[in-house]
Amino acid sequence: MSGQQHKGVKLPDGTDVPVIGQGTWNMGENAFARDAEIKALQTGIDLGMTLIDTAEMYANGEAEKIVGQAVKGKRDRVFIVTKAYPHHADSKGLAAACEASLKRLGTDYADLYLLHWRGSIPFEETVRGMEKLRREGKIRRWGVSNLDTADMEELWQLPGGTECAVNQVLYHAASRGIEYDLLPWCREHHVPVMAYCPIAQGGRLRKELLQHPVIGQIAEHHGASPAQIALAWVIRGGHVIAIPKAVQETHIRENAEAARIVLTEEELRQIDEVFPAPKCKMPLDIV
Repeated sequence: MSGQQHKGVKLPDGTDVPVIGQGTWNMGENAFARDAEIKALQTGIDLGMTLIDTAEMYANGEAEKIVGQAVKGKRDRVFIVTKAYPHHADSKGLAAACEASLKRLGTDYADLYLLHWRGSIPFEETVRGMEKLRREGKIRRWGVSNLDTADMEELWQLPGGTECAVNQVLYHAASRGIEYDLLPWCREHHVPVMAYCPIAQGGRLRKELLQHPVIGQIAEHHGASPAQIALAWVIRGGHVIAIPKAVQETHIRENAEAARIVLTEEELRQIDEVFPAPKCKMPLDIV
């Protein structure tokens, strides 16, 4: 496995965050798994994956409670990201939703608060609500999720819209649609991308990605797993944060170690051949 390590990703305000964090989608859904999920997040924190992503939507807030338990006594080491429903995206709704999230998380503030996806509430109201929360100290910064290029351009024209710190979208080698215009736009405007499902969601695409012979050969060369190669590919440029979810200790350690894998130009070319970049505008993948 390569010894060099990817550095963290710098947010617009200069804050460095780990290039690989931890996701919590599907956590909190099974009471019998609660202790294992808390331990998993704590293990990840100890391994340097101190960015944890969650949302009020995940298990109706139960995932936030898992995060809250996991960060007890470690809050100053952890960068917490949570997300608000679109129907909570006006000033009053964000205030109430944020307060409820903070209570479940057991903290006074969120490091990053995201609009989960675009709904019917105008961006102007969302920006005002986010900025109010920031002034009050309830959140340190805010961003968006599942917004495509046209949405970002619209947001950027609004007063305060350029304060958006992150766009969280689906991204992995078998889903590269954002590379056509959204990823370049985000680079140009210094908005880091946070990649959810960086190893692909379960099903056909995940199997296609992780069982592909090329991915397997590259993994063997690095003494790594195919999942680690998939993660290393996502973070290859230094401006994308990956947030894989894992509960098994083996997978947690693999995720953390993936930050050490630096793919060669030839390996990147091989992956490009079997999982080509888009040649035209693609609909934004959302799961």
